[in-house]
Amino acid sequence: MTAPRVLVTGMGCVSGLGRGVAANWRRARSSDGAIRALASPATAGIAAWTQEPPGDEVRFPGVEADRLRRLGRLDPLSAFALEAAIEAVADAGLGGHPSLAHRTAILVGCGSGGNATIETAYERLFAHGQPKVHPQTIPSSMIAAPAAHLSMLLGVHGAAFTLSSACASSAHALGEAMHMIRAGRADVVIAGGSEACLTLGSLTGWRSLGVLASDTCRPFSRDRKGMVLGEGAAILVLESEDHALARGARILGELAGYGLSSDAGHMTAPDVAGIAAAILAAHEDAGLALDEPILYSSHGTGTALNDPAETAALHRVYGASLSRHRVIATKSAHGHMIGATGAMEFLLGLLALREGAPPPILNHLGPDPDCDLPLVLESQTFEPDALVSASIAFGGLNAVLIGRRA
Repeated sequence: MTAPRVLVTGMGCVSGLGRGVAANWRRARSSDGAIRALASPATAGIAAWTQEPPGDEVRFPGVEADRLRRLGRLDPLSAFALEAAIEAVADAGLGGHPSLAHRTAILVGCGSGGNATIETAYERLFAHGQPKVHPQTIPSSMIAAPAAHLSMLLGVHGAAFTLSSACASSAHALGEAMHMIRAGRADVVIAGGSEACLTLGSLTGWRSLGVLASDTCRPFSRDRKGMVLGEGAAILVLESEDHALARGARILGELAGYGLSSDAGHMTAPDVAGIAAAILAAHEDAGLALDEPILYSSHGTGTALNDPAETAALHRVYGASLSRHRVIATKSAHGHMIGATGAMEFLLGLLALREGAPPPILNHLGPDPDCDLPLVLESQTFEPDALVSASIAFGGLNAVLIGRRA
C-alpha cells in the first residue's frame, strides 16, 4: 500500500532575523543577516539574537491572559515555541478545528532545556546563598516544557513529546512526524524545534569548546573561524494529503523523504560516510533521483571540521551531477539555532522552492579548495522541484529531510 503524502500547510518562526515567516524570509532573501554584538555586557560576544526579550504580552497578542496563566512560568524556550506554533496553526487555518483535539500530535526538537530558568536558579543558590528557587523552576526548565505548553495552549490531546538530538533535533522531529502521519497515527502533526541558549552559562560552555567564531559565520569560506549561535523557533504544520484536501487547506509544500544515520564515531567530529548514508537514505525514501536538480540546504556551520566533511559527503553522493545542484547555508544569516535549526532551514528552503530564489550565503571571503561546491553567493533564480535539507549534529547524529514544491 502506498504511504499517504505528507503536506505542509502552515509555518511559523521567530529568530534573530525577525518575528514571523514574512520577516525572516524577507531578510534571508535580501542578504540581511542577524549576527551582531550581544546587548548584555555579561554575555559579551556575537550572536543572532531576537530583538525583544521573551514575554507573554509581547509574544502572544490576542491570547487571553487567563489561558497564559494556566501555562505557568514560561522559559524563553517555551515562549519561542509558542510564538512560532501560534503563527503556524493560524497560517494553516486550523485554529479551533476539531482535529486538533484528538487526531493531532506535537513533536518538538530541543537541544537543551530552559537555560535561562536553570541559570537564574543556580545564581540564587550559589551566588546569593538563597535556600529556595522559584517553585516552577523544574516544570519551566524541563526539556519537555515546550511540547507540554503547546498542547495546553492549543488543546491538543494526542501524543506530545520532545526529541533531543543536539542540532538535528528538529529535523528528527519533522521526520518522525512524517512517519506518524504515514502510519495513520495522526492526521496532523505540529512539529519543529525551539532553542534559547544565549545565556551566560551556555555561551561560556560553547566558547570553551573552541568552536565559536570571533567575527561572523562564514560557511564554506576560506578563513572561516567557526559557528555563531542563534536562538528562536520554527514550527510547521504537517497533514496527510486526504485531511488537508478535505478541509480545503492551502498547500505550502510536501515533506517527501527522511533519512537518518549515526556516525558511531566521535562526539564533535563529523564523519563523511555517516553524512552520506543519511542523504542517500532520504533520497531513497522520497524516490528522488540523485541527478535530479535540487536545492541543498546545508548544515554549513562555518567550522573547520564540518564544512569539509559535508563537502566530501556531497561529492561522494552526487558525483558529477553535483554541478546541477545549488547549495545554501542559512546559518550565515540566522546563526546556529541548535535544536531549532533543522526546522528553520527546512522552512526557509521550502520558501526558496516556492519563490525560485535561494537565499545567498553571507560573509563569504573566497573559495576554500576543501569546500568546492556550487554555492549560492548572490541573488539568482533557481527553480528545482526538490529540497534536500541536512542536519549534522554533535554525537554523529544525522538527519536529512527532502521537501518538494507545492
